[in-house]
Amino acid sequence: MVQKKQTSHMGIWWIALGAAMWGLDGVFIVTLLNYLTSSQIVWVEHMLLLLFAAPVLIWKRHELKCLNLGDWLAILFIAWGGSALASLLFTAGFTYGNPNVVLILQKVRPVFTVLLAAWILRERMVKAFWMMLVVVLIGAYLLTFGLHIPTTGDSMQLIGSLYALGAAALWGGSTVMGKRLVGKVSFTTVTALRFAVALPLLTLIILVQHSNWHSLSQALSLAPVWANLLFQTIVPSLLSLLFYYRGLNGVKASHATIAELAFPATGLLLNWLILHQTIDLGQWIGFAIIWMAVLHLSRLRNDPKVPETSVSHLSDLAC
Repeated sequence: MVQKKQTSHMGIWWIALGAAMWGLDGVFIVTLLNYLTSSQIVWVEHMLLLLFAAPVLIWKRHELKCLNLGDWLAILFIAWGGSALASLLFTAGFTYGNPNVVLILQKVRPVFTVLLAAWILRERMVKAFWMMLVVVLIGAYLLTFGLHIPTTGDSMQLIGSLYALGAAALWGGSTVMGKRLVGKVSFTTVTALRFAVALPLLTLIILVQHSNWHSLSQALSLAPVWANLLFQTIVPSLLSLLFYYRGLNGVKASHATIAELAFPATGLLLNWLILHQTIDLGQWIGFAIIWMAVLHLSRLRNDPKVPETSVSHLSDLAC
C-alpha cells in the first residue's frame, strides 16, 4: 500500500527540489568528460546506484506483485528511455559547445509531458493552465537563449541541441510513466526500479561501443574522479529522484513538468557561478518566470477527479 496522497502544494515543492538538484549535473559532467566518455559516466553511476536499488527491491519485493504488463512497460520506458538513453544524450550534449545550449531541452519538455498526460493519463487541463504553459515556455526560451535569436550556423551547437531534444522527449514521457507507477508502489521502489532495469541496457551499450577499459581504470584510480562521481551519483541522481517521485504522488504530470523547470534554472545559475558562463538580462527574466510559475502551481488546488488516480487506488486495494 502506498502512502496517503499529500497535498498538491507540498508535492510541487518536492518535485521542484528534486529537479533543482538535477541542475548540479552539468557542473560535474563537464569536469568528468575530461577523463571518461559520456557512456562510461552514466554506466559507472548506475553501477553505484545498484548498491541502493538492490536492497530496496529485495526489501519491497512484495510491491512488485501489484504491477501488470502495462506497468512493466512503463518501467522499461522510464529505465531505458529516461534513465539510460536520455542520460546518454544529455551527457553527450555537453561535449558540444556551450553547456547552456544543452538546457534547450527544458524549453520543449513540458510540451511532450502535457500532450502525453492528456492522451495516456486522461488529465484534464483548464484554459488557464494552457495560458500558463505558454508563459512558462517563453520563460524557458529566455532562460536558454536570453534576448537573442538562436542560429544554426554552429554545427557543433546544433548537434548538442538535437541530443538535448531527444532527451526532452524521453524525459517528458518518463514523467507520465512515473505518474502511472507512483500510485501503485512506493516512491523508493519506483526509483530503485529505474536504476536497476536501466543497468543491463547500459552494460550492453558500453560493450558494443568497445569501451577503453584501460582508460576507465586509470580514471577510476584518481581520487578527484571518485569524489566527483560519488557526489553526482548521490545528489543529482539518487536524492533528486527520491524527492521527485516523493512529490509526484498526488500531483498531475502536467503540473509536475512545470515544476521540473527548476532544473534549467538551477543549472543556469550554477553555470554562471562556477563555470563563469555569461547570463544576460533575458535569461534572468526567464529565471524569474520559471520560479514564479512554480510558486503559482504550489498554490493551486489539485483536481481530485482524475480517471487514472482512481484506477491506481483500485490496484492498491487489489494488492
